[in-house]
Amino acid sequence: MQSPASAQIVDIMQNAPTQPMGAAAAGQTLSDHVLRLIQSAIVNGDIAPGSKISEPELARAYGISRGPLREALHRLEGQKLLVRVPHAGARVVSLSRQELSELYQIRESLEGMACNLAAQRMRPDQVEELRGVLREHERDAAFQAGRGYYQQEGDYDFHYRIVQGSGNRMLFRLLCDELYQLARMYRIQYSATADRPARAFAEHHRILDAIADGDGELSEILMRRHIRASRLNIERQIA
Repeated sequence: MQSPASAQIVDIMQNAPTQPMGAAAAGQTLSDHVLRLIQSAIVNGDIAPGSKISEPELARAYGISRGPLREALHRLEGQKLLVRVPHAGARVVSLSRQELSELYQIRESLEGMACNLAAQRMRPDQVEELRGVLREHERDAAFQAGRGYYQQEGDYDFHYRIVQGSGNRMLFRLLCDELYQLARMYRIQYSATADRPARAFAEHHRILDAIADGDGELSEILMRRHIRASRLNIERQIA
């Protein structure tokens, strides 16, 4: 009998608009393909925090070898989305209230620093590209309906682009590699509260204006306030 989490993953992967398991997209390994599907399901909340992941069930359901699957799960552990529990196997991460608060404290400090550096280092054309990203966010149907904020990753992510614009490779590795998907998971799952999407969007514009003006101190203060507001929003929901 399948565990609930594994059954959810099987259903998600069967209905995903992607190629079958034996034919990953061009440039993707089979492990890449599996990772992206499971990663998306966890980050978007389709698989609940704390759910048990069964390697044998997933390998059997798709007729794939344990090697590529184990590699994908290992990489998800590296992204902090899965944790290994002694004698219980892999589970989807479920941060305690204290751990979540600590994650947001780290983001507040490091992303504030990234903003300060970005104000000093981003070129005018990079700032204009980021304004284009915000215009794309504004056109998002879920945002216009007040259901949530635009949550695409990488180059379409306002926070990602600012860390990238900081020019600090260690900051980028910490915020856009090691902690990125874990932070996205909680950003997405707690972003749909009343009025928060519109407020977050306005805060993004103010942060970008400060960066465009080359005001590192102000941009850092605004980013720290922005992330602190998100943390307090999450803490209210948990409470």
